[in-house]
Amino acid sequence: MSLTSLSLWPRPLLFWLLLVLSVCVLIGRPAGSSHQQVHPHSIKLSGDITLGGLFPIHARGPHGLPCGELKKEKGIHRMEAMLYAIDQINQDPYLLPHVTLGARILDTCSRDTYALEQSLTFVQALIQKDMSDIRCSNGELPLIRKPERVVAVIGASASSVSIMVANILRLFEIPQVSYASTAPELSDNNRYDFFSRVVPPDSYQAQAMLDIVKALGWNYVSTLASEGNYGESGVDAFMQISREAGVCIAQSVKIPREPTAGEFDKLIKRLMDTSNARGVIIFANEDDIKRVLEAAERANLTGHFLFVGSDSWGAKTITILPKRVSIEGFDQCKLTRPGIKLDPDKKKCNGEERIGHDSLYEQEGKVQFVIDAVYAVAHALHTMIQDLCPGAKGVCSNMDPVEGKALLNYIRAVNLTVGENTNTVLFNENGDAPGRYDIFQFQMTNHTHPGYRVIGQWTNNLRLNLEEMQWSGGDRSLPESICSLPCNPGERKKMVKGVPCCWHCELCDGYQFQLDEFTCEMCPTDMRPLPNRTACRSTPIIKLEWHSPWALVPASLAMLGILATVAVVITFIRFNDTPIVRAAGRELSYVLLAGIFQIYLITFFMIAEPGVAVCAFRRLFLGLGMAITYSAMLTKTNRIYRIFEQGKKSVTPPKFISPTSQVAITFILISVQVSGGCVRVVRRGSPHTIIDYEELRPPNPDLARGILKCDMSDLSIICCLSYSIILMVTCTVYAVKSRGVPETFNEAKPIGFTMYTTCIVWLAFVPIFFGTAQSTEKLFIQTATLTVSMSLSASVSLGMLYMPKVYVIILHPEQNVQKRKRSFKVSLCFPKTPNEKQNGETKIEPDRTQ
Repeated sequence: MSLTSLSLWPRPLLFWLLLVLSVCVLIGRPAGSSHQQVHPHSIKLSGDITLGGLFPIHARGPHGLPCGELKKEKGIHRMEAMLYAIDQINQDPYLLPHVTLGARILDTCSRDTYALEQSLTFVQALIQKDMSDIRCSNGELPLIRKPERVVAVIGASASSVSIMVANILRLFEIPQVSYASTAPELSDNNRYDFFSRVVPPDSYQAQAMLDIVKALGWNYVSTLASEGNYGESGVDAFMQISREAGVCIAQSVKIPREPTAGEFDKLIKRLMDTSNARGVIIFANEDDIKRVLEAAERANLTGHFLFVGSDSWGAKTITILPKRVSIEGFDQCKLTRPGIKLDPDKKKCNGEERIGHDSLYEQEGKVQFVIDAVYAVAHALHTMIQDLCPGAKGVCSNMDPVEGKALLNYIRAVNLTVGENTNTVLFNENGDAPGRYDIFQFQMTNHTHPGYRVIGQWTNNLRLNLEEMQWSGGDRSLPESICSLPCNPGERKKMVKGVPCCWHCELCDGYQFQLDEFTCEMCPTDMRPLPNRTACRSTPIIKLEWHSPWALVPASLAMLGILATVAVVITFIRFNDTPIVRAAGRELSYVLLAGIFQIYLITFFMIAEPGVAVCAFRRLFLGLGMAITYSAMLTKTNRIYRIFEQGKKSVTPPKFISPTSQVAITFILISVQVSGGCVRVVRRGSPHTIIDYEELRPPNPDLARGILKCDMSDLSIICCLSYSIILMVTCTVYAVKSRGVPETFNEAKPIGFTMYTTCIVWLAFVPIFFGTAQSTEKLFIQTATLTVSMSLSASVSLGMLYMPKVYVIILHPEQNVQKRKRSFKVSLCFPKTPNEKQNGETKIEPDRTQ
């Protein structure tokens, strides 16, 4: 059947018959058959103007073969779309009237080098051949069939194929309009000046994918690209803009052009090295992605990786496709061979293959763009004919041949809406279509009808319905693809060098709080961090309260001591002229009792809430009572010691042993303490209160406290007591030296016992006072220890020196008489002793208690 006889058939029937025959030839030809034939793997459709077509009818062949298995959707569907568009244009009385479009469609076999060989068919008519020396056997010139001239090429599909073909087509100024090539490299109008496309470049797609990643809250993803211009350019575009958006690339994995056995299993294992990067941005061809998913399934990682696929393919995740609509007329096509019975043993074409709604067929995603590309060239030709051939019915001589550069300008000027398509077909100065995408997600709505669902759009900005998204197992919560989990409140980020999306979380410790996500800062001195360390709070201020046991015990002891001291003073005043009171040294006794009273009294100033008056009393009187007490006791013991020592040498009494001298010596010793107190007041200024935040600042800030206190440090307290301690030690030394005096010096031994006990009390005080310096109860313990130690030392002095005298004065008044009288009464009852004189008089011992 010749093409001439076919022209007598009705036009629609002729088209579909040619289509069926051509497709059956393509399908029936063995994959990888020799391409040294005249037009291997091609379809020829005659017309006034011929358009070229490049489609991946077959996949890339294995083991060095150029072609492999048949590609039904991306190959056959797209090729059918071009033939469908040509038929619709040829039937349109308003578009290209009186002009018929033809086609020469070639199979690229998804391989750029093979496609380059095939595309030489398009430029044969433009190659000038010298035929002057060629003659037939009869000597006449040969009749050489002129090769058809292709005015424009629709295709190719893969960017790597389009780049290879574009390099040769531009040499012959043949415009090229691609329906699927999206590599950003093709936007270079200097290198690919005759290339245009009805799909947006991957630079837009990369931005759309980045916007999706950010909308999902991901900041750590891997990239996967097929080796070649499409995959590598797409990933490069994504990586370039992701850096500026704060999205980190965990790994950038490349799929080799000729992958070896086990290559995809290694690829999945490598992606698992950064398992936190569950999101995978994938720019790869259909065959590579299929094998990636199969490898993930073999590794039992189905659902772990969340693929954001480019327009090439996608599964069980998010897929981006240029915004499109389904071409209803295309879905009604039938591939039919009327009147011809097929051999059932030969599987070339089905007798009738319905590609409509009553089959499992689904229109391939780029069908619309193939039709858009054909219509863009047709409208450009239509405008060109109107401009160059006004009034002519068909192509005039001005368009024989069609000038490629002029046609390119007409193509770039196209602005139209094709059929049912609501998207406008237009090109920018680089030949790129505007960025408009539909966003799909493959969802397992149930186990029998999984499928893709539109979940958003992108036109310069993203509109994504997160509520409609569905993940593995039907889960609707957004999965994570992040390098590091967000830090808890009170933790700062310590960034991993070179990876701005990865960090370690470090707790703001001690008294630090979280200033911002990267910084911990110390709270002010008077503050401490909140429990979650997100801010600071005021440190509680404490003082010793009267109801505290630390205050009640010392205050009770002091009160009892004051009452006892007052009782002794009253008793001594009442019995001031009795022998026991006189023998105790009335003047020094009253001084000593005043000191004891003051020791008890200072306890209340130490416990009271600090204020100016309280601090002044503490500074002046802390240590004064002890200085008065031990000055008087030192004077007593020194007097006894001097009398005893002088008695060993002569009968002359020592100087300064009279009551007046003793009082004077005592006040001289006291004046040293008073002078020291005055010096401290002058040097330190007027007394005032402070809040000490450093004293109780333990490692745990929850236990930190500010202490309301007088401006007296521990050292100041010790300085106030130091002179009294010197007096106490000196008095103890004299008490030790006087331990051998006769019993008639009746106060020597009580003073000795008093001083020994007092030294023990203060030796116990020192480790307790300083050993609690780091305790949270320091203020309470030290105050209680100091006041109790002072009260105990005062009580020891009061109890050992005066309570026996009060006991005798009150309960045994018969013993409160002169020793002479007592000795006389005794001599009346007992015989004379060798100590009695010969005249019968009793020897009277002198009273040495003074």
